[in-house]
Amino acid sequence: MAGSITIALAGNPNSGKTTLFNALTGARHSVGNWPGVTVEKKEGKLKYRDNEIIVVDLPGTYSLSPYSIEEIIARNYIVEDLPDVVVNIVDASNIERNLYLSMQLIELGKPVVIALNMMDIAEKRGIKIDCKKLSEQLGVPVVPIVATKEEGVDDLLNIVVNLVKGGIPYNPKQIDFGKEIEGKIEKTIEKLKDMSGLEKYNLRWLALKVLEEDEAVLKLLGMNLKTKTEDEIAVTNEISLEDDFEALIADKRYSYIAEIVSKTVKKPKNKELTMSDRVDKILTNRWLGLPIFALIMYGVFYFTFDLVGNKLLDMIDVFFAETLSGWVTGLLESVGAAEWLKSLIVDGIIGGVGGVLVFLPNIVCLFLAISILEDSGYMARVAFIMDRAMRKIGLSGKAFIPMILGFGCNVPAIMGTRTLEDENDRLTAILINPFISCSARLPVYTLFAAAFFPGKENKVVFSLYILGILIAIIVGLIFKKTLFKSDITPFVMELPPYRIPTLKDTLLHVWERVKGFLIKAGTLIFGASIVLWFILGYNFSGPVELTESFGAAIGRLFAPIFAPLGFGNWQATLSLITGVLAKEVVVSNMSIIYGLAEEPSAVAFAQALGQSFTQLTAYAFMVFVLLYTPCIATVGIIKRETNSWKWTGFSVAYQFAVAWFVSMIVFQVGRLLGF
Repeated sequence: MAGSITIALAGNPNSGKTTLFNALTGARHSVGNWPGVTVEKKEGKLKYRDNEIIVVDLPGTYSLSPYSIEEIIARNYIVEDLPDVVVNIVDASNIERNLYLSMQLIELGKPVVIALNMMDIAEKRGIKIDCKKLSEQLGVPVVPIVATKEEGVDDLLNIVVNLVKGGIPYNPKQIDFGKEIEGKIEKTIEKLKDMSGLEKYNLRWLALKVLEEDEAVLKLLGMNLKTKTEDEIAVTNEISLEDDFEALIADKRYSYIAEIVSKTVKKPKNKELTMSDRVDKILTNRWLGLPIFALIMYGVFYFTFDLVGNKLLDMIDVFFAETLSGWVTGLLESVGAAEWLKSLIVDGIIGGVGGVLVFLPNIVCLFLAISILEDSGYMARVAFIMDRAMRKIGLSGKAFIPMILGFGCNVPAIMGTRTLEDENDRLTAILINPFISCSARLPVYTLFAAAFFPGKENKVVFSLYILGILIAIIVGLIFKKTLFKSDITPFVMELPPYRIPTLKDTLLHVWERVKGFLIKAGTLIFGASIVLWFILGYNFSGPVELTESFGAAIGRLFAPIFAPLGFGNWQATLSLITGVLAKEVVVSNMSIIYGLAEEPSAVAFAQALGQSFTQLTAYAFMVFVLLYTPCIATVGIIKRETNSWKWTGFSVAYQFAVAWFVSMIVFQVGRLLGF
């Protein structure tokens, strides 16, 4: 093998980095038609011309003076980890804005190749780019590509390998910032030359960052300055703080970019409204935006339940209720299996795991609908639509983007809060995000809605999702008025063009999410089902009746807590306790408790649950599941993202309290109204 080459993929949010990453490596990471999909760096490998190429997909960033966590991740990797080449993905349809990051990457002194992506969209808009001339103006290779169709990817790899091997010239052009600033740059460079530990950095770039008062660079230099004299420290501070060089330098960059674009890019003179602009006049309308969003979300749940989901659910019902359980029971009896083993497999595993998998069709339908909305570009508009509502609680619409991710799973949603620059905003978003109903809660809703609200499942589940959003907003308002007072961060967001989702990308998104659900069913839920089978069938005396088991004793111990909520029975209590592991375990637990292993179907569930719940208590129970302590994985990610046991413990405790209070209000008010 000729050698190893490390490529860093850098670019603005929504420029197509992850799409190119997947095209290069054959990976299947989620891509989306909205900013902020990548919040951690991802790594993949490929072989090309006897070279092992390591590709690192970095979070999107608009500049190398980072303000949010994911931007810091991107900058630190390029500056500190020293990749062999940086491939800068540039959106050809928004080239002028994208080139600002390009200029900063070139200033770093690292080898840069520009991948001019979305050339097909640029051509449709009548934008013509002279790639050869653009390359000459910048002094770096420029390769036109269409990452979604994998066009130009091989040419890009060829250029990258040749550049690293020295097969093509690399002479990046340097911006002339003018006599005054260039003089300051030279003066700063002379000071930097006397410092130790800066060998791997480009001194001109460091000088620019000092003049821009980049906090990370000033901190780096401050560590080295400790060994210098007070006079030298004063001189460096004088250089960096004398004028507003950040604005002056940025202005020079934009002027330079505008000059290059004028020479290399031709745009149509009569700019007409694009299709996206015309659609946005309706979908993002001040008065129509929110009602349309609510209508679309209602349509999602109509599709998930009435139109498709429940019809497929009936087919899965037949498989588990009439085929699998009977076949396995017969097989075990034919080989003379012990009663405890038969009970473990049929009652515990099939009853627990099968009780969750019955609802797979609804989950697939929900993921499919959300993936289509994401890929079409609509979900990016939702953040814009919600900006006015979010500002009333002291947050910007940008904080709503992680909340949208929460419809799939709260774990990546909480990680998505890294896009928020203000630490108070970020902590608020982390603490309210678990109120957004994730897909793991859907089996619980589906179970209870089918049992107690037949024919109205979509309306009931829709009401829960809306309630979750409202509670998140109300709690966020309380937090911003008390714990996390700060100014509202301005919200500026580029709206991506509407696109028709490709079948490949949509199915990939659905599969990635469904795969996670199936893995959870085969691991966590499988293990939990075995434990539940044991604690529901045994006590210290050995095998016992269900009501005398460990599980029943645990449930009875805590049941009084839930009596004011209307479901103070041990079955519901134990299900909620085990649901902290994963919300699907609530369904597994009830399947085993109500003896549904022989027929783990929605119909059997409905009949069994009628013994312990009414319509009112069933709805109160669903409200509690919506709002109470998130699953163990979410608790773990809250600890990681806050780096604080205090906030993690606070999150668990206050969410339980909110769930208890709201569920109690639902039950008590409902009872007063005669429900």
